[in-house]
Amino acid sequence: MKKLVIAGGTGFLGRACVDYFKSNYDRIVVLTRNTPSTINNITYAQWDAKTLGEWSRHLHDCHTLINLTGRSVDCRYTETNKKAILNSRTDSTLVLGKAVAKAKIPPKIWLNSSTATIYRHSLDTKMDEHSGEIGTGFSVDVAKAWEDTFFSQETPSTRKIALRTSIVLGKNGGALTPIKHLAKIGFGGKQGPGNQKFSWIHIDDFVRSVKFIIDSPKIEGPVNLVAPKPTTNAQLMETVRKVVGIPFGIPLPKPLLAIGARIIQTETELVLKSRNVVPSKLIEYGFKFQYGSLPDALEAS
Repeated sequence: MKKLVIAGGTGFLGRACVDYFKSNYDRIVVLTRNTPSTINNITYAQWDAKTLGEWSRHLHDCHTLINLTGRSVDCRYTETNKKAILNSRTDSTLVLGKAVAKAKIPPKIWLNSSTATIYRHSLDTKMDEHSGEIGTGFSVDVAKAWEDTFFSQETPSTRKIALRTSIVLGKNGGALTPIKHLAKIGFGGKQGPGNQKFSWIHIDDFVRSVKFIIDSPKIEGPVNLVAPKPTTNAQLMETVRKVVGIPFGIPLPKPLLAIGARIIQTETELVLKSRNVVPSKLIEYGFKFQYGSLPDALEAS
């Protein structure tokens, strides 16, 4: 019986993975803080994402482990929130490593979330897995600690991949919903200078690329999950306006963004950092994107 375990499988990406993979595996186990239940071939098992427990038995003879656990970064970076963001990622990764090591028959492959934000702010140089330059600052420190925790786990029988994922576009969640809302109420102009790069991937290509990695035994280490052509913030907002049918959009310069971020309890870094990231490994191994065009991706989201 082929089994998939997804930690953090009730969020936007997790729900998409469950829906996509439910016909590819005989059984799916979702590790969640919610009440345990079973629906068809999907079992929801309770865990706290930091301590070993009864849930760890599900990793025995599990073909694939996907860890998507992590507190949302869409918040103010107070010391309390920063600690929660970091710990939610490193604690879950650490305890999963212990469970993998404990399993008599460990998973064949472990895919652990990471982020394309690990690369430095870049307007001109494309960042890939081979020569991309790691950045500085809180978000990068979190990403580095996350990956260091992941790759330091001693799991010799398990192939490991860090999914350096960009902004995921899709229906019913993710970053696109608030962006569309801004455009609909007239604030669909560029944010900040507008030239900052925006790396993205459609949710369908996200789950397809995860399956491609699982089915490609030579792929390991960090992999960028991004569409081939980053756009700019100005181009993003212009395309969003066209999709929602709003012909104009008031731009939001940095001072207004700072005020707005405080009001809605988030950080301007989420829109001002230039993420100029490309998927070299996926392309080298032959992955074909269904949505390589931003307009097509937004129309389908």
